[in-house]
Amino acid sequence: MENKAIQRQEILDAFAFRHATKEFDPEKKISDEDFHLILESARLSPSSVGYEPWKFLVVQNKELREKLHEVSWGAQGQLPTASHFVVILARTIKDTKYDSDYVKHQMLDVKGFPPELFDKIKARYKSFQEDDLHLLESDRTMLDWAGKQTYIALANMMTVAALLGIDSCPIEGFQFDSVQKILKEENLLEDDHLAVSVMVAFGYRAKEPRPKVRKEMDEVVQWIK
Repeated sequence: MENKAIQRQEILDAFAFRHATKEFDPEKKISDEDFHLILESARLSPSSVGYEPWKFLVVQNKELREKLHEVSWGAQGQLPTASHFVVILARTIKDTKYDSDYVKHQMLDVKGFPPELFDKIKARYKSFQEDDLHLLESDRTMLDWAGKQTYIALANMMTVAALLGIDSCPIEGFQFDSVQKILKEENLLEDDHLAVSVMVAFGYRAKEPRPKVRKEMDEVVQWIK
């Protein structure tokens, strides 16, 4: 019981420690071992129907960071100073549609489903996308659905970083079309099978943040008994 209490406090301390770091100490670098753990938490994250519709670009190239800096108003302090900067991509309808080659590969080769089982499950995926969530209304609807999955991985990465005493900042403040153009010119979008979802910076804070404030528990949680 005592160990569980310690673990609980460590978890709460990590969430209290975490904040959206606007500027990092450029002299402090995350170790390869720690950053691999952060990436592994992303890789092992859950996703809807197990699609894993993501890719993580670790942008350490100075020139590419400078290009992104020009079109990412929400990363002005982070891009030049972060130890590691990740652009999280979501898979487009080319890959996430129920009858795509990507889905077939994911289910047969990655998850190891028997072919006869996959044929049955594919009908369920079709109904899920067409009828349940109306995902096939547009390419953007499908991209937004895939983007939701990337945010699960994003949250896990930031939580693991906080547990390691590493700072982070999620970033949505960028010009989507401009970032897409830059990444496409760099041949990083796999012939439009990928699109930018969100960015996240990691490093060590340059200065202490203001105290964390949140709504009270009873303002955000309602128990239905």
